[in-house]
Amino acid sequence: MRWRYFILLLVIILLIVAGLIYQHQDKVSLVKTPPIALAQWYKPENKRQVWLHNMFKLRREMQAVEFYAQQQEAELLHKWVGQLNEHYLKVADMVPAWQKKLSLQTMAELKLASDKKDFSAVLVQHKTLQQSCDACHEDYQAITALTYRTADFRGIKITEKISFTEHMNSLTKQVNQIKISAQDGNKYLALATLVELNQGMVTLGETCVDCHKKDRKTYPSEAMKSTLSSLQVSLELGTAKQQGRDLGTLAVLACARCHGTHRLAYGMKKKLINKQSLADLIKH
Repeated sequence: MRWRYFILLLVIILLIVAGLIYQHQDKVSLVKTPPIALAQWYKPENKRQVWLHNMFKLRREMQAVEFYAQQQEAELLHKWVGQLNEHYLKVADMVPAWQKKLSLQTMAELKLASDKKDFSAVLVQHKTLQQSCDACHEDYQAITALTYRTADFRGIKITEKISFTEHMNSLTKQVNQIKISAQDGNKYLALATLVELNQGMVTLGETCVDCHKKDRKTYPSEAMKSTLSSLQVSLELGTAKQQGRDLGTLAVLACARCHGTHRLAYGMKKKLINKQSLADLIKH
């Protein structure tokens, strides 16, 4: 009898929890995060993007296996199946926690079908293996890219006392101060702030090249410098419309384009890597 009451209590608790989750479904998002062991195969923990290179090999080998099975080219099919088997099994070597996600039986049957030159069976097993790969990618591909391939700005410092985030906040305030001062007719303050903004952008550019080494892009670019000069002239002599146009162009060139690449992705990365406290979980 007591077990009945216990089970009934558990059911009631589960229903309450389910009801709360449903009620707050707009605030709840379930995300599968990759095992910590995966980090060792990505930069900066590794000098090379080892995991990515293995994935690229698998994608190429899957394509080759399908192609040569369709063409019924036994020798080349056998070659590519051998490579596919090697790099497929390597997944478990690199991340042991994901061994259970591998379709080892499917891989073995695909290899056996290749040995027997049973091209139809190869294509069947290839399709099954592809579905297994797609299922794992559905869970982890985007999250892994956000976690390990998004720039991390937390450790970057502009000076010993000024962090990257503080510097970026200063630039944002300077852009807005120029707009505010121009609208209120305070030309002197608008021009003085523009000088600060110009120098702040140069300082930012000196930091950006630390990561953009191979594809060095000058920041501020020539287009940005031209817009800064145009903005200075419009603040001194131009109309409010000209000032707004120049400031808007500068915001797109100097802010929005980089933010579109880095800011959104980094914001999502912080959500993934920051551990939620029990208080945060309860609050949500």
